[in-house]
Amino acid sequence: FNPKSQQIMKAIVNTVILGAPGGGKGTICNKILKDFNFSHLSTGDLLRKSIIDKSSVGLKAQSFMNDGKFVPDDIVFEVLNNAIKSCATSSVLLDGFPRTVTQAKFLSKIINIHAVVSLNIPHEVIVNRMKSRWVHLPSGRTYSTNYNIPKVPGFDDVTGEKLSQRDDDKPEIVKKRLENYDLMAQPLLDFYGNEYRSDSNQNCIVKVFSGTESDVIYPQIKRFMIQDMKLAPKQ
Repeated sequence: FNPKSQQIMKAIVNTVILGAPGGGKGTICNKILKDFNFSHLSTGDLLRKSIIDKSSVGLKAQSFMNDGKFVPDDIVFEVLNNAIKSCATSSVLLDGFPRTVTQAKFLSKIINIHAVVSLNIPHEVIVNRMKSRWVHLPSGRTYSTNYNIPKVPGFDDVTGEKLSQRDDDKPEIVKKRLENYDLMAQPLLDFYGNEYRSDSNQNCIVKVFSGTESDVIYPQIKRFMIQDMKLAPKQ
């Protein structure tokens, strides 16, 4: 491990992570952030922060979110553009964006994307996982009847209050959401795999990781980051 290779290993690797809702993307993101020096940009988190900060763009976003509508691209772009500018010296992990090829093309104007990590989890695994999920709504604490089982079935460990199942965790709604995700993800994978070129005319490496458990999938992602993308892990 000579200094020259060490220098190469420190290259910035801006990465988009794609994964169906309920497929463990959040867990994988946390593992990546634990092992590598990424700035994690989640559009959902950025929008919520802009609302808490009462910024002008946050107030615009809030009016859509309050109505349960998607926040328009131009507002998301503004929030994201500001965040990316503040991460100029570190690798960026983009989570929840882009969702469309139009968004991906916009993104290419402000940042080079070097890798796309796509999580391919069987739909039936996600449906069963969501079906067994119970939530303490006031705190957001999540339990499962298969793992992380509450001490008293049906009740929150901390407050003893009753747990609920979200309507959007019910099988028929989850299945519809997964179908919509597939329709969204495939054009993005095609764009990054075939059409996309960075400023220096480099390809983006698209890698699909298949499996049912985060603990099995993640070591493959870590190996990909170090060996294929030459990203140095945290010391």
